[in-house]
Amino acid sequence: MKKHIPNAITLLNLLSGLIACIYAFDDNIPMAFLWVCLGIFFDYWDGFVARILDVKSELGLQLDSLADMVTSGVVPGLVVYKMLASIQENQEIYNLTPETYYMGVVPYFGFIITLGAAYRLAKFNIDTRQTDSFIGLPTPGNALFILSIPMIIATTESETIISVLSNPYLLVVISILSAIIMNAELPLFSLKIKPGNLSSYKLQIGFVVLSIILLITLQYLAIPLIILIYILLSIFINLTNKKQIQ
Repeated sequence: MKKHIPNAITLLNLLSGLIACIYAFDDNIPMAFLWVCLGIFFDYWDGFVARILDVKSELGLQLDSLADMVTSGVVPGLVVYKMLASIQENQEIYNLTPETYYMGVVPYFGFIITLGAAYRLAKFNIDTRQTDSFIGLPTPGNALFILSIPMIIATTESETIISVLSNPYLLVVISILSAIIMNAELPLFSLKIKPGNLSSYKLQIGFVVLSIILLITLQYLAIPLIILIYILLSIFINLTNKKQIQ
């Protein structure tokens, strides 16, 4: 029975993603965000439990990607689609007309995120380099980044932030960039902290502490900042390592 436990947890991830889709369709983004977070929680624990029970399998790997495709691929794409569609309904705010908004085609640009996630997950399954760390932004991190945007809009009192994050052109650019960064040949430092010599994990511990502080002080606004810091730190580390090799 124990070999089925990680897969059951993975299916809970998939179920969370499906529920998030329903809430996203109903424009209930806070609940969609909550269920995506719950799905990502299950996504972490299925792999952890599989390692603890020593029941890692090829089936589990494929099932994990299929679940992530919904929770971290379909949901963020759908959320951006709904955001762009709602902007289309209020075109006068951005001086848009049906002609300038390409007759309703622009909202579908949100699904570039979904396409990028699908490509990344398929590539991840055959990439033997991504065992202890990642190359390209993982789909759960990208999903949190995308879903944090409407959450920031819903909770902030700053008209400037609302205006910037609601801009349809920016949302399209973010969709394209997120698909690129998920599939970029960019090594990201591992966040796994193994028991033992904690002094060798100063960077990871420091990053976690900083993330907690940002979340407490900035709440939803901290999420995109944390992910951007993670990417920039990884780029800096990669450049530093290259210089040391040279």
